[in-house]
Amino acid sequence: SSNQINSVKVAELSLTLIPDTGLRLSIDVDLGITPAPSTTKVMRLSILSELHVEMNPEGNLEMVTSACKTSMEEIQSTEETDRSTPRNSSSSDVDKEINVDKICLEVSKLLLLPNEQLISLTAPFPITPSCQVQYLPLAAPMFSEQGITISLQTTFQVVGMAIPLPVSPVPFSMPEPVSSSPSHLTLAFSEHFYTSLFFALEMAGAFNMTIPSPLTTATMAQKITQMGSLFQEDLPVVLQAVFRSSPRVVLEEGKAALKLFLTVHVGAGSPAFQSFLSVNVDTTAGLLLNVVDTRMMISAAGIEEIELSLAASDVGPVPAALLEELFSPTIREEVPAQINVVLSEGIFLPHISSFTYTDVNVVIHKDYVLVPCNLKLQARTG
Repeated sequence: SSNQINSVKVAELSLTLIPDTGLRLSIDVDLGITPAPSTTKVMRLSILSELHVEMNPEGNLEMVTSACKTSMEEIQSTEETDRSTPRNSSSSDVDKEINVDKICLEVSKLLLLPNEQLISLTAPFPITPSCQVQYLPLAAPMFSEQGITISLQTTFQVVGMAIPLPVSPVPFSMPEPVSSSPSHLTLAFSEHFYTSLFFALEMAGAFNMTIPSPLTTATMAQKITQMGSLFQEDLPVVLQAVFRSSPRVVLEEGKAALKLFLTVHVGAGSPAFQSFLSVNVDTTAGLLLNVVDTRMMISAAGIEEIELSLAASDVGPVPAALLEELFSPTIREEVPAQINVVLSEGIFLPHISSFTYTDVNVVIHKDYVLVPCNLKLQARTG
């Protein structure tokens, strides 16, 4: 209308969860209007908008308005003696003062930034230079009295190509909470998620290790006599470890463990690696899990169990006890250390830009991990 709006004040803004539907956005705005030079009145504009989240054709989550209603009433005027009593304007006055279609269009524009951030949820995140993780929504979120549940499918890429993961024995769904949590958000990860992570890193060759050894061919010849005829000069001994079977993560109450199935090739490292012994190594290392910002930090805490057996030999039979004596100390020390170098950057958790996790608690249960936490919005700059 021709009236001049000289002040705009948001009196209230609230977002309410509507089970099985979505969200309700309620905004009350006080407008200072000057209809004539000597008068000023304040109109309360109330906007009620229904929101829901859907999956768009690109596979991203998108928030959209499904309904929008507005109303207006006069709450204050320079001509009134009692300013605390609202006075409803007539419908014809409201029609003059407000264009519902334009107001609701402006409300829908409020969703542009949240939707930009929702797109960032599906961005691929680096784990190592050649390995990435990506979280893709399986369906639109579910709205219930307990909150909003989003199911995400984790995919791993090696050199830009998605790799087929081991099949999960049972589909994973969010466990029922034992009690109401004060946290904004609870992330749940299946045991299969962690096994798939290590499988992807193995496929990327991240765990192929060259392990220096304190042994030389001469010191080994003191224990294995046939070494002397194979090597006339004293050369440093090097271990090369490769996976003969995919690593596996096992989750129990309060405890996580990583099972490794390695073949360690023992050889002389100069000038070219020449293997003369192969040892199968089955080992279990404890895993530590914690969260920093938006990444889960995973580290091997140390080897708990180890079993060595002879796989192949160019220097005759070697008893298991001797294999243990020669190689177990080095493997116990070096394998967790090299795994931790690979895992040192952590793995990005599902998140949208500008948000980080605070007040994090990592709780390990049998077959899954829960991460109750709060969300913190980082201040925008520039």
